[in-house]
Order: sequence, then C-alpha cells, then structure tokens
Amino acid sequence: MEYRTLGGTGTVVSAQCLGTMTFGKESSEEVSHAQLDRYVEQGGNFVDTANVYAGGASEQIVGRWLAARPGMRDRLVIATKGRFPMGDGPNDAGLTRTNLSRALDASLRRLGIETIDLYQAHAWDPLTPIEETLGFFDDAVRAGKIRYAGVSNFLGWQLQKAALLTQFRGLAPIVTLQPQYNLLVRDIEFELVDVCRNERIGILPWSPLAGGWLSGKYTRNNEPTGATRLGEDPRRGMEAYAPRNAQERTWQILDAVRKVAEGRGVSMAQVALAWVADRPAVTSVILGARTVEQLDDNLAAADLHLTEQETALLTEASAPIVSDYPYGGPGVDQRSRVLW
Repeated sequence: MEYRTLGGTGTVVSAQCLGTMTFGKESSEEVSHAQLDRYVEQGGNFVDTANVYAGGASEQIVGRWLAARPGMRDRLVIATKGRFPMGDGPNDAGLTRTNLSRALDASLRRLGIETIDLYQAHAWDPLTPIEETLGFFDDAVRAGKIRYAGVSNFLGWQLQKAALLTQFRGLAPIVTLQPQYNLLVRDIEFELVDVCRNERIGILPWSPLAGGWLSGKYTRNNEPTGATRLGEDPRRGMEAYAPRNAQERTWQILDAVRKVAEGRGVSMAQVALAWVADRPAVTSVILGARTVEQLDDNLAAADLHLTEQETALLTEASAPIVSDYPYGGPGVDQRSRVLW
C-alpha cells in the first residue's frame, strides 16, 4: 500500500480509501466488518463514510468495529460528511451552523469517537452563505471536534471561492475535494483539478469504477441482470444503463481498459483504479465494495502503476467530449502562450 499526504497537510493516508456507502445497505454488518479487517490488514488507514449512508447505519457499523478493536482508532484517519437531511424539519439539512452542529455531534456519537479527522460538506448549499459554513468548520477545528475540513461535489467557482475565503479570513483551510472521477467521467479536469493543484487541495475520487462499468461487468446492448447494482433493480438499471450504452465513447473506453488489463494479466477494475490513482492532485481513491472478494480485487491495484504508453492509451480513449469554447476551439489557443 502506498501513502500520500492529505492535500496540503502533513497527515499521511493510504492511496486507497475504504468507502462505506454499502455498509448497512448492500453489505451486512458482518461483511462490512470483514471488509474493514481486510483493508487494514493490507495497510489501509483511511476510512470514509457519511451521516446519510444507510440512514446513519454506516457510521454506527464503523463505530462498533472501532469499539471492538482497542487501539485501532489511533491508527486510522476517519472521514465523514454532513449536509443532506437526517430529519423532517426545515433546519435538518444544509450547510448551516444549525444543521452542521447537530450533524457533527450525531456523527461523533454514532462513530463513538471524540474527533473526526476529516469533516466534509457533502455538497454545495445554495441557501447558506459559504462564509457561514467555513466559519463553522473553523470553530469545529478549534473546539477539537474535527481536525480538517473538506468538501464534496463542489463546482470550480465554488471551490475557489471557499479556498480564497479561508485564506483571507484566516480560517481552517479546505484540504480535500471529493468528486466523481473516473475514465468515463473526467469533467472535473476542465476546472476543478486546476483549482486543487493551485490551492494544494487533495482529490478523493468517488465512484472510480463508474458504478461498476469499468470492471467490465456490463456488455453492449445487453440489459443488466444478476447480482449487480443495475441488475437488481431492472427499472433503475435500464434508466442508468441505456444512456451510457448508447454512447460509442463508453465502449471505446472499455475496449482500451480491457486491452491494458489483458496485457498486464490483471482485472479491468485494477487498471481503471491505477489510472485514476496517478492523476494529478489525487490523494486517495475511494473504494466501494459490496463483498470482501470485490474489495480484494480492488486492493490488488494498490501498487499497480501503468506505463506511459498504457496511460496514454487510456487517456486518449477517454478524452472528455468538448464541443467548443471555452474548453475547446479558440478557448484553448487563448489560454496558451509561446515563449520566443
């Protein structure tokens, strides 16, 4: 297992993070605990959850696992998130002081710990001034309830504004961004990656396998079936499958991943994980597994690095579709400058 610093901090985390969205929903508590055990055995030290995962059950499962293993808490970096509703009241959601203070205290109780290492805004809140949210994060750091603050699912301008406000006001900085990022979804490269590189914000990609697509489990024009997320819910499965199936780019990318995987003698999932792990500004890739067997396959990518030729093949095959200005066409020329 490789290790990297958490954004611009000195805290060290494994390059693979164990995501727990399946805990209490797609994975039983027994299987979830087995995943945590296996992950730690392989050198992982970074666990990510959220208060809304399985209605709080994910945090509780992690908390009970920690309680049963004295001394484990000090070995791990624990991350969670708040923002989405955990109640029916008008103030039971958002990035307000009112909601986040309740959400943070509830997460601490469910996890059974005194301090959360990385507390993240789960998404932008258009109703709450970001100054209020950043002030809450700073107060929580000073109170010892959290060590670092991060955000998830922000747009480029939102992340840049938050980063600059913390600098101008002397507040606890934003140290991580948790976005969707994988070979099929690379749109964060238009703006967010540059913001992260300039502001020393570490990227924590979620859905690095694009909901299982990059593992090769789905095939062209065949309705998903069986024990997969799309196969177990036919209506939802087709709604999610049909648009991606209709794009030739999807199959072009999967063909490239398969070619690299066959040449290396590894799984397609491992190739996709290795590609995203070595992208600029990426700190740790969030793994989401339903079974220990799936986790084992993902963990096998921990020390896998692709060659320049393999990376170029995948990067070219998955190039984001850009129609025109400002990310294509004359916009590209206007951002360049030749040294004479």
